[in-house]
Amino acid sequence: MKPSFDPQRILARGRTVLSTEAEAVSALISRLNGSFTDACQLILECKGRLVVSGMGKSGHVGNKIAATFASTGTPAFFVHPAEASHGDIGMITRQDVVLAISNSGETDELVTILPVIKRLGIPMIALTGRPDSTLGRAASTTLDVSVVSEACPLNLAPTASTTATLALGDALAVAVLEARGFTEEDFARSHPGGSLGRRLLLYVEDVMHTGTKLPLVTPDTLLREGLLEMSRKGLGMTAVVDERNYLLGVFTDGDLRRALDRQIDLHATLIGEVMTANPKSATPRMLAAAAVHLMDTHKITALPVVDEHGFLVGALNVHDLLRAGVM
Repeated sequence: MKPSFDPQRILARGRTVLSTEAEAVSALISRLNGSFTDACQLILECKGRLVVSGMGKSGHVGNKIAATFASTGTPAFFVHPAEASHGDIGMITRQDVVLAISNSGETDELVTILPVIKRLGIPMIALTGRPDSTLGRAASTTLDVSVVSEACPLNLAPTASTTATLALGDALAVAVLEARGFTEEDFARSHPGGSLGRRLLLYVEDVMHTGTKLPLVTPDTLLREGLLEMSRKGLGMTAVVDERNYLLGVFTDGDLRRALDRQIDLHATLIGEVMTANPKSATPRMLAAAAVHLMDTHKITALPVVDEHGFLVGALNVHDLLRAGVM
């Protein structure tokens, strides 16, 4: 049969698929109950790893769910159920929790390894479209991911069911992440590579200027001399400190424009008279990405860096963050 291309029909089918899958995910919301919290508790109390298994499309979804857990604080990996029957079952220990995925709940390769899991006394969470199936009955807790129909017009290809399963896997991972107290810094340790790693692993202290490269003056410095300090250090600002190096304020390009609007005398005005007091500042162990957010929120392009007592230890500007690949 020769295929025909009807743009309107193609568009309508695409919209139907998205609508069907969205409805499948939405239906899960009212279905969440104590089984969901039981599953989260099993994962949180697990002293080993979360072992995810599934066959075919469920296996592809399982791989992603395992990866999500692993990157959010729960050691997890995927075991192919067919390979498990030929030795890989040895990868599962008594300290682990198994998350088994099967829409029918009767997948031969999974059902075959259920007795071994039972004998080892390993807790098992089932994600299945048939809670009364062999898999559903064998599990410690069962989550219902059934759908009214697949998005496939033949109601055959796993589409809505795999989307619903993936969404429920995300719900489990995020709920456990929150319960575990997983932080942004924890997330960074799991994502050291690429731009994401740079954004999450790089600290302000890694990119800030220190020592002789740090622009600083005292409040009784003439504005003209302060401008020379800004020009020499090239950060578009200078920190204003007292004799102990305690941060009192900053003087920036913006402060200069406002001072010129007031027609002040550059040769007679003290920088303490025109500085911005109590400025926004960063700390050395602040994530560089957080410094970007701080700059963006307050529409500034440079930040002094202070220690826990408010003493100046560094400074950085937007160009430093750009060079570091954080922006």
